[in-house]
Amino acid sequence: MDLLTNEAEEIIEQQEMITQLRSYIEQILKNYRPVMNGEIYLSGEDVCKLLHISKRTLQQYRDDNILPYIQIGGKIIFKQSDLLRILEENYTGQNGVSDIF
Repeated sequence: MDLLTNEAEEIIEQQEMITQLRSYIEQILKNYRPVMNGEIYLSGEDVCKLLHISKRTLQQYRDDNILPYIQIGGKIIFKQSDLLRILEENYTGQNGVSDIF
């Protein structure tokens, strides 16, 4: 009986470890930004979250040529380095903006 109990406990521990590992992998993938040619590209949603702006405001920034972007088919992406450069060029305060990225 003890042998069955030990096996059952081991199985439960393994299942818990698998669940924790799955959660960890999902968290990594959620925040993963692929690097292409040494550059990190962000989606419009990512930019909105980082800059605390709405999708409409981001659209207006694109229309007014405030933020550079790349359009591939129907997908619009932004170079992280371009966003950082724009923020630094227009920065007027005392703290750096590099902590955002």
